[in-house]
Amino acid sequence: MGAFWGSVADMLVQQVPVGDNIFDVQLDGEEGDVPVLLLHGFPQSPHSYDAVTPRLHAAGLRTIVPAQRGYSAGARPLRLDEYSMPHLVSDIVGLLDALGVGWVHLVGHDWGAAVAWQVAARHPNRVSSLVVASVGHPVAFSQALKNDLEQREASSYMKLFGQADKAEDLLLADGGRRLRAMVATGGQTDAQVRACTDPLLERPALTAALNWYRAMRAEDYSDCPPVEVATTFLWSTGDTALRRSQAESTRRFVRGDYRFVELKDVTHWIPEQAAPELASEIVLRSSPW
Repeated sequence: MGAFWGSVADMLVQQVPVGDNIFDVQLDGEEGDVPVLLLHGFPQSPHSYDAVTPRLHAAGLRTIVPAQRGYSAGARPLRLDEYSMPHLVSDIVGLLDALGVGWVHLVGHDWGAAVAWQVAARHPNRVSSLVVASVGHPVAFSQALKNDLEQREASSYMKLFGQADKAEDLLLADGGRRLRAMVATGGQTDAQVRACTDPLLERPALTAALNWYRAMRAEDYSDCPPVEVATTFLWSTGDTALRRSQAESTRRFVRGDYRFVELKDVTHWIPEQAAPELASEIVLRSSPW
């Protein structure tokens, strides 16, 4: 672990090998502090947590924020099937092993939330608590896609993202205007938006990120076990992509202590738009009392 962590609370971007891949990972905080692993979504990067992590460090936590598979230049396999959920989950477990971290408080938003649910459900011995934003438990989301017309309509954009080349052409047109506009709905500054989306303006990087959608398998969601660890789920009323039915039914798939936080008038981009609220919930879950 000392190969990656320094002794002072200065943010380090380290390249961490996991199998055949090398991940870019933001490490911050003192080595002995309680570890929190934060997983970003699409079309984002570790910078989506820039307003969250300083609050965690002030509370005595250290943070691990990886650029996930496809987002790290050294972890960008070419085969589509290498972006399926089992690979995304094994990346996180392998990352903890590589860093010498036995367990973490796990945080995820958007696609990062989907992965975080799976890691907590399938590897509960590595997760002390779970805080997820926007995306409910995989089975809750799967059932909403099947039974809730509002959620199916809200998720219709995924059909476009599944179309190779067409999606890239649309999102990269006009210098990535549409890509940036997706994130800018959270009211972030232009610099904040660009920090998240600029890495995806290279076509291979965008294709790799979109491969998460293209490699989706229904069974990865419908077969996800219930989560046994203490869990907090934040959902925002202004989220046009993830609707209420999947949010409210999530509690049925958590066996441990469960807390549901509804954020009024916040868009899908909770880490950027509601950073104080998200950080407070993470600190609450990671506190020993």
